[in-house]
Amino acid sequence: MKPLPEITLKAVILGILLSVILAGANAYLGLFAGMTVSASIPAAVISMGVLRMFRKSNILENNIVQTAASAGEALAAGVIFTIPALLLMGYWTEFSFAEHYWIVTGIAGVGGLIGVLFTIPLRRALIIEEGLQFPEGVATAEVLKSGEGGMGLKLLVQAALIGGLFKIASEGLRLWTGILSGARAVGHSFASFQFNLSPALISVGYIVGLNIAALVFGGGVIGRWICLPIIALGQEIPPDILAQGADAAVTYLHNNFVKYIGVGAMIVGGLWALVNLRSAITRGIKSSMEVYRKVRDEGAASVERTEMDTPLPWVMVALVFSLVPIFAIYLTVVHSVLLSAFMAVLMLIAGFIFSAVAAYMAGLVGSSNNPISGVTIATILSSSILLYILKVYGGANVGPAAAIFIGAVVCCAAAIGGDNMQDLKAGYILGATPWKQQIMQAVGTVSAAFVMMPVLWLLHKRYGIGVQVHPGVTPLEAPQAALMANIARGVFEQNLPWGLIITGCLGAAAIIAADKYLERQGSGFRLPILAVAVGLYLPFSLVVPIFAGGVIAYATSGTYTLHTEKTNQSGLLYASGLITGEALIGITLALPLMIKEFTPWKSIPIEFYLFDTAPLGPWPGVLLVIGVGWLLYRAAKNDGTTE
Repeated sequence: MKPLPEITLKAVILGILLSVILAGANAYLGLFAGMTVSASIPAAVISMGVLRMFRKSNILENNIVQTAASAGEALAAGVIFTIPALLLMGYWTEFSFAEHYWIVTGIAGVGGLIGVLFTIPLRRALIIEEGLQFPEGVATAEVLKSGEGGMGLKLLVQAALIGGLFKIASEGLRLWTGILSGARAVGHSFASFQFNLSPALISVGYIVGLNIAALVFGGGVIGRWICLPIIALGQEIPPDILAQGADAAVTYLHNNFVKYIGVGAMIVGGLWALVNLRSAITRGIKSSMEVYRKVRDEGAASVERTEMDTPLPWVMVALVFSLVPIFAIYLTVVHSVLLSAFMAVLMLIAGFIFSAVAAYMAGLVGSSNNPISGVTIATILSSSILLYILKVYGGANVGPAAAIFIGAVVCCAAAIGGDNMQDLKAGYILGATPWKQQIMQAVGTVSAAFVMMPVLWLLHKRYGIGVQVHPGVTPLEAPQAALMANIARGVFEQNLPWGLIITGCLGAAAIIAADKYLERQGSGFRLPILAVAVGLYLPFSLVVPIFAGGVIAYATSGTYTLHTEKTNQSGLLYASGLITGEALIGITLALPLMIKEFTPWKSIPIEFYLFDTAPLGPWPGVLLVIGVGWLLYRAAKNDGTTE
């Protein structure tokens, strides 16, 4: 039978467009919520809706489109978890197009391509021999096989409009405040509760499912309601912070103390993932070499089209060439040829190890739950220690910045690695050609790399990334980037709170032991340590709506997790639409700033707000978020695929 066309002109164009759009949306979400989600399913639905307008299209063409599109959104995670750290630590004072565009684009593009290359020798081992689930890949394949792009696209657009209108009213017009918050002093300690009024956060909880959402919330509860009150009893809070009220005091305690307990938990989680994967990595390399030898000795005809990966010699040559631009970027930081070469080699070794970790973890828990931040923390901590030993100090945070540059490439590679394996799993189910998917993964990665810097610039100008830039505008938390900056700087300044970090490490060890017990009991509810660690680190206002979304997921599906062949597709699409609409409007609200920056009309007040301060308080947002939650519940409950 003649194979179906896969890489066509219309598929390439649509894949590039979706890669760019979804990369921007996921960048906003990650800076806002500290978590990102897979865009494979919405990309598949959009592709089916668009390509059905052409006379000829097929399922493998749609698969190629979502392969490129999901690579873009994955790359966004690698960038926003690390690059803003350079701003937060003061190495960069602003995101400058003239100075930083090609640096950010190079790190994102080369790091992402390295992730694509590293997953090529792992595909056969993890998908075929290990038989890992890769749940989002299975769900994407089921969506493509169903072919119901019309109704699915309509649902996605409807939810995107609701999410976008919500964002316009709350952030564009400032009709209400974005956070429901209350804290009060209780003796010498504090009690507090916060809820970020965001449909996107509820949607994140829905997509990751109750298991992960509950663990993130559990980490938040441990940090906010147990650790923080205890720390407050023995910690003196600066008078200027106390003068601002209980909310400010709680935020100070969380940012300066509780977060580091989460750091310790993330470090142990990342190392634990490495220990578990040592044999799988070895098997993957051996398996790929065997396939390559068979093709070399017996010819390409000896291997089925659906088993043909990009040849390993090409992969090795591409990896060697990838060192050149990375070396050039590192040279601009440390101004030492020898040290830049060391950093590039260190990046390549860490990139392979952690891309393998990310690929394996994606097979177990999905890309949305993949512990990218954990492996990046391990990379930055170890890189910082090595660079400190090598006496890479210098002024203007040169040492910490060098560690961030290493971690940024590794993070991009790991994020792409985990996401790509989901796409290759979907392709394996559908009968796609692996090397063609790998080409489109590279196309989607490079396309998204070119827009990462403009998106970061827009978001920082409009909201502030980790810092307040406009009165009354809530900055994007950028929790992972802030964490990376604190760790890198703390190693060089020798002021990391090791007592708190060790406390987190011990707590993580206890959770790992409990998870192993649940595994032996065959429990459907598990305790992945990095989900708890993320909850410890994130502001409490973010973990509460994520938990609410997880409860909605359980109420509509009856399962702790989503993303299987029996997944409730309507719920996933509606949640994805809410996220996409809110994120795209969040970026759009920043466009007037770009117009003022790069046109002669700098003095024209293009940007405006209906109110300088929210006159209605948080309560309209509370009611509307409840309404959005109900719409999500109803969309999911009405889906015919629920079992």
